[in-house]
Amino acid sequence: MSPPRAADAQPLPGTLAAAVDHELVIKRSRFLAHLSPAASVEEADAVVARVRKELWDARHHCVALVVGAHADAQRSSDDGEPSGTAGVPMLEVLRHRRVTDVVAVVSRYFGGVLLGAGGLVRAYSGAVSAALDDAAASGLLLRRATRTEVTLDVPHADAGRIDHLLRDWSGAHDALLDGVAYAEAARFTLLVPPGELGRLREDLAAASAGTLTPVAGADRVVDLPAPSL
Repeated sequence: MSPPRAADAQPLPGTLAAAVDHELVIKRSRFLAHLSPAASVEEADAVVARVRKELWDARHHCVALVVGAHADAQRSSDDGEPSGTAGVPMLEVLRHRRVTDVVAVVSRYFGGVLLGAGGLVRAYSGAVSAALDDAAASGLLLRRATRTEVTLDVPHADAGRIDHLLRDWSGAHDALLDGVAYAEAARFTLLVPPGELGRLREDLAAASAGTLTPVAGADRVVDLPAPSL
């Protein structure tokens, strides 16, 4: 088996497959958390603008965002709450939970009771954390990983058998069968963990008496289902 590449040494941050909402009520104040995928700061800003428009009567719209494959850009806003009580705690939750390409907006409807700095920190961070828990429970959290794109040309007569083999192999080796195109031969495309390329070659050689050879291409960052809770 080939040794793992450096790209696999440190897991990449995960992300969201779709938006998720969660409401938290503390001493009659309502904290409406909206978390959404956002592949850029511009996309995140558009989400924030939409939430502000939809929930125009909320007193505060506090924001935290993390974007980039390695969580390269991070930003937060308290939007009028006491400094450090909203945006930064929200951002810390996103960092701690290791997600990226995500924007979190927590809109607050004031309930008439002051919560104090500690209460606000717990409320804003708790709303984001609860929304991420909901996302995990709903299968909306994705993990990201480096995968090598591999192509394999198979004679049509063997395509059905190899299709089953590749599906079983992918499930056992954390790979993905990305598609098949039919022309002069059936061309299968797989996304394979870099450290499993040697095993794939060996297993295909054994299954085809050495007639099938996968061709490794470029590495890609792909979104994969997160493990079930």
